[in-house]
Amino acid sequence: MKSIVSLLSSHQRFARMVSITALWLCSVSLVSAKPSLKVLAWPGYADPEIVAEFTKRYDADVEVTYVESDDDLWYKLNHEHHDVFAANTAELQRYIAAGISVPLDAAKIANRSRQLPRFRDLATFGLIHTGRAYAIPYTYAEMGLIYDRRKVTSPPRSMSVLWDPAYRQRVLAFNTSNHNFTLVGLLSGAAHPFSLGDAELNAAARRLAELRRNVLTFYTSAEEAGELYAKHDIALIFGNYGNQQIQELRRRGADVGYVIPDEGALAWLDCWALTRNAGNTGLAERWIDFMLEPQVGAHLTERHGLANTTSQPADLAPDAKLIWLEPIGNPERQKTLWDRIISGDAPEAF
Repeated sequence: MKSIVSLLSSHQRFARMVSITALWLCSVSLVSAKPSLKVLAWPGYADPEIVAEFTKRYDADVEVTYVESDDDLWYKLNHEHHDVFAANTAELQRYIAAGISVPLDAAKIANRSRQLPRFRDLATFGLIHTGRAYAIPYTYAEMGLIYDRRKVTSPPRSMSVLWDPAYRQRVLAFNTSNHNFTLVGLLSGAAHPFSLGDAELNAAARRLAELRRNVLTFYTSAEEAGELYAKHDIALIFGNYGNQQIQELRRRGADVGYVIPDEGALAWLDCWALTRNAGNTGLAERWIDFMLEPQVGAHLTERHGLANTTSQPADLAPDAKLIWLEPIGNPERQKTLWDRIISGDAPEAF
């Protein structure tokens, strides 16, 4: 009996030692665990070397997930855990409305002082709600007009030149419903080019069907536009990717000019924002602040041809008239009309 009691006592002491050891290991793990951050971004926004520099400086773990479209971004933010994400100002409004995006402390983003003046007024871009900041501008692209200097005698003044019969089958346009309808709205003097009424949409559809006569094809990427330009007699390009597209063409030896038309150029602005699931808002705000450092902006521009918000692009005047994207009033109707346009419906069909 004594040996059994002794054996039980021995087992109890061992169990206590195991428990104490486990608790100690757990506490050590908790103390030594690095802070972590889950980032949701577009390709090029958080390259490995940039992430490595951040993780070294803040002794943190960063996991980056990339998105491929606005629809993909919406799905991931609704079904996965992320702390900080990048979205354009027009899309961001739906995340704010849905409670997915939450306010941040703009005062903690010290590098905002490095930004160009036009990006410091957050209210201009709809980033202030109920007196609080929801996002910080990071990168942008204006959709200017690209022209071949050898084929266009003088720099165009308006996007309306895309309809000039002199350039029949010598125009490249972008395959999208939203920007193209808004562009026609701007040219026609619509009061609300992002929210066209039914009659305005039909009129715009007729104009876009007429534009199709001049368009060789509708491209989807800067690389595709560059390849088409190299193979065909192209005089004008609607520059959906702005400076990034200019760099792509010049890498191919193209002698192209670039203008912001008199009516202004549509432009998207991507910002960093916090999600309601952010577990470490301090680290997330440090990430946003880090993204505004000179070496990060230079990397974004030199590697990917994207404009950053801290330095002035060489091909864009400081006072250029940019018309920042807003949510589209009737995207489904525009998409239906656009599908008919690119499938070949005549102008008279609208």
